[in-house]
Amino acid sequence: MDDRAARLRQARLAAGFETAAAAAEAHGWNRNTYASNENGNAPYSWRRSREYAAAFGVRPEWLYDAQSPQTGPQMGPLSGSQTGPAPIIGRVGADPGGEVLLAGGQAPPEFAPLPPGGTERAVALRVTGHSMRGLADDGALIYFEDQRTPPSPDMLGQVVVVELETGEVLVKRLLRGAAPGRYDLESVAGPTRRDARLRWAAHITAIVPPWQARRILIQGD
Repeated sequence: MDDRAARLRQARLAAGFETAAAAAEAHGWNRNTYASNENGNAPYSWRRSREYAAAFGVRPEWLYDAQSPQTGPQMGPLSGSQTGPAPIIGRVGADPGGEVLLAGGQAPPEFAPLPPGGTERAVALRVTGHSMRGLADDGALIYFEDQRTPPSPDMLGQVVVVELETGEVLVKRLLRGAAPGRYDLESVAGPTRRDARLRWAAHITAIVPPWQARRILIQGD
C-alpha cells in the first residue's frame, strides 16, 4: 500500500467507518473504485482527494501528498487566506465536442488563485487548443463551483459545465430538450448533442485569459 492509500485508510478509520464498503455506501461512492483507491491499486486524483477529505474531515492537501497537517483549515494561497487555491481538475478544448479530460492521479496537481466570489468548491479547467475560440483561447482558465446540483432555469442559453448520465463532463451551451429532464447541448464549435440527461450543471464563474493564466498558475509537488 502506498502512502496516499494508507492516509486514505487512516482517514476513513478515524471518521468511524470500520470498512471501505461502509464508507463507500454512506457517501454514495462506487465500492470497487473506493476500494482500489484505498488499497493502492488505483491512485486517486486531487479532485477525488477533495471529496474524500470533505467526507472524512481531513485536509485534502494532507490526504493527497501530506503537504499539511492532517486536520484543520484548508491550506490557503500565498495571501494567507484560509480558503485554499482552486485545483485545476482537467483540460478542455482539445476537440470540438467540448469534452473535459479530467486530471489523472499520477500527474502533479496544478492550482490557481480563487476568482472573485470563489469558495472552497471552486475548481478550474485549462483550455487546450483552439476549438473554444470566442469563449476561451488556448491556455485560458475556466472556473466553476463544483457543487453537483441539477440545472437551474437561469442556466438556459448559457455556456456551462455539465456531467451527463454517462459520466462525460462537457463545456456546452445549455438549451431545452424535446422532453422534461432532457437538454440540448450546443458546442462552441462542433455538433449539438440532443436530448441529453444530466447529473449536474454548473455556471462558469470566471474565465482568465492565457497571458494571465500563465502568471498565476501554482504547481504542486
